Amino acid sequence: MAKRCEVCGKGPQFGNNVSHANNRTRRRFNPNLQEIRVQRPQGGVVRQRVCTRCIKGDKVTKVAHTAKAA
Repeated sequence: MAKRCEVCGKGPQFGNNVSHANNRTRRRFNPNLQEIRVQRPQGGVVRQRVCTRCIKGDKVTKVAHTAKAA
């Protein structure tokens, strides 16, 4: 599954691991994605993989967790 936010499209960035001897090897910085239940504007609920910046910035509306009736 792709490491990409379904709201803003943020994906992995690339950089280097740098050792004390200044040896460089490539590495990935993955976005902090959370799989949450999102309320859609036209109605309905869907699961999406969303970055934490979109969650904090109120770009999505989270659905409150409801307990099952016994």
